[in-house]
Amino acid sequence: MISKRALDTPSSPIRRLVPYADEAKRKGIHVYHLNIGQPDIKTPNQWYEYIERFKKDVVSYTHSQGILELREEFSRYYKKWNIDVSSEEVMITNGGSEAIMFALGVVCDPGDEVIVIEPFYANYAGFASYLNIKLVPVTTSPENGYRMPEKEKFEEVITPRTKAVLFSNPSNPTGVVYSEEELKILADIAVKYNLVIISDEVYREFTFDGKEHFSPYYFGIYDRLIIVDSVSKRYSACGARIGTFVTKNKEFYAAALKFAQARLSPAEITQYGTIGLLKAEDEYIEQVRKEYQKRRDIAFEEIRKIPGVIVQKPEGAFYLAAKLPVENSEEFIKWMLSKFDVDGKTTMVAPLSGFYATSGAGLSEIRIAYVLDVEKMKDALRIISKAIEEYSKI
Repeated sequence: MISKRALDTPSSPIRRLVPYADEAKRKGIHVYHLNIGQPDIKTPNQWYEYIERFKKDVVSYTHSQGILELREEFSRYYKKWNIDVSSEEVMITNGGSEAIMFALGVVCDPGDEVIVIEPFYANYAGFASYLNIKLVPVTTSPENGYRMPEKEKFEEVITPRTKAVLFSNPSNPTGVVYSEEELKILADIAVKYNLVIISDEVYREFTFDGKEHFSPYYFGIYDRLIIVDSVSKRYSACGARIGTFVTKNKEFYAAALKFAQARLSPAEITQYGTIGLLKAEDEYIEQVRKEYQKRRDIAFEEIRKIPGVIVQKPEGAFYLAAKLPVENSEEFIKWMLSKFDVDGKTTMVAPLSGFYATSGAGLSEIRIAYVLDVEKMKDALRIISKAIEEYSKI
């Protein structure tokens, strides 16, 4: 009675171990959640002010593209990043997730292939499976900091069914910020092989140590570029479920609009709240960026102290990927949640194997989301260190 599509769609590695965490909590254990990118930073007050300002007697449908005022605000926002798009080139989506699904659906038929740089945002695999699209990985390694592979590695996997390259920059889950030179590899391949670039720029603001975000938009490849985005992370508004599908390619936009019309519209009230978010002072984003940099520093310094760990300093987003001295990180995480605690506390992270398309890859690796304050981060990582020490004795 269950479809093959449903059976083949993978469970989220970010969430599938939640039952173990829930059971630990039932036993009275405090769980530090470093498994999911849920910020603890306060959402800007403008969110609530604009919802109240536009409160109406009837909660109604909006245009399938999204409210015009919001699209205009996004247009102004992107111009600050030298991404010159009009309100008619911005579509409001139900989170960045829907924007990615729209992008994949616009450029791919069932059975087509999309190149991904692995490890990649785990839910790409779920979206692709739902649409019967095959993700074709080009693999990076923790030993070289998960940097962009050379051009030849991409060319080796291109087939007549390859339609696009999908990646996030800064990278979820590795924290890598790709340079202009690295992204030029993808732009050149897209032009040479007539591919589309789907650029996930959700963490655009969060770059550290003087690194700057670079968008493929700056190469002028407008006819083969879709940018997907979200307000979830930069404004600490994950529950708003507001994202964007951005393209100057009119055919791409028209095709995506048909998908948008089929699902009717994004939520009206959260669109009004997002107008407020986009009017928040730039100072808010800068303060948030500095806070994540502090947390990044703590997470990196603590994890690198653990004997046998391979880790490079993240350059952006709010994630750290590391290779642990364990054979299977998922089994280690389950053990931490079910059989280990320090002073009534334990830590939950995400197994990185679920962020790979290559079978058997990343088994020893984890992703840490440094979304807790500095003191909690220190404690959570202290617990990981002690857990690895004990686990090695089993």
